[in-house]
Amino acid sequence: MTDLPPPADPAAPPELVAKPVLHKRIGARIRNYFLTGLVLVGPVFVTAYLTWSFITWVDGWVKPLVPPAFRPESYLPYEVPGTGLVIAFATLTLLGFLTANLVGKTLVEFGENILNRMPVVRPIYRTMKQIFETIFSKDGSSFRSVGLMQFPAPGMWSLVFLSQPPSSDIATKLPEGDYVSVFMPCTPNPTTGFFFYIRRDEIVMLDIKVEDAMTLLISAGMIQPGGGAADAQKRLAALAQTARAAQAARANAP
Repeated sequence: MTDLPPPADPAAPPELVAKPVLHKRIGARIRNYFLTGLVLVGPVFVTAYLTWSFITWVDGWVKPLVPPAFRPESYLPYEVPGTGLVIAFATLTLLGFLTANLVGKTLVEFGENILNRMPVVRPIYRTMKQIFETIFSKDGSSFRSVGLMQFPAPGMWSLVFLSQPPSSDIATKLPEGDYVSVFMPCTPNPTTGFFFYIRRDEIVMLDIKVEDAMTLLISAGMIQPGGGAADAQKRLAALAQTARAAQAARANAP
């Protein structure tokens, strides 16, 4: 049953009579329902928006390169979204298949020799090639583990991602010890951060996935590793129960 406010004292002055709190309770319920709907719809909307933006971005780059005779909209009264993405995927897969044979490798080596002779293009191409090979390699060890290190002051711990060990040229210049390359991203934009070499024994290794650590950084600690949807619903239910208890206490207060 809904708690009703205590009856007003007929002998009390009009300004001291308790005001009804029904409108406050209705407003609190509407706010809770709105926040619940926002929590349910918000992630779906953002995911759909980012996915649609990526598809339209790829279509805008790929479709102008495709002859009109091969575009579905040339034969349909409407555009088909995602055509450019499908064409890009098929083209990259075909290129990967062709470069696996002798003729493809010869053409790739010929193109790389041309790029390596260009003074300005050569360092850019080499750097980008090394980055892509490291990120997408099957046996690469870049960003495969997460750790903690004291930064920016003792007693303050920051998340870091472990990368490759330093090369022999750099290792000979470092003090004696087992060093590792680490990247410490910033919050909430993990694309920027700090890169440095640190002794391996100064890092506390964490048993969490790189994806969970990225989520922790982007959310600024609001989403902790291991907290699934069920845990989030339990926390929301606990917060709602606490809010209702506080509202009831304020309503029953003299």
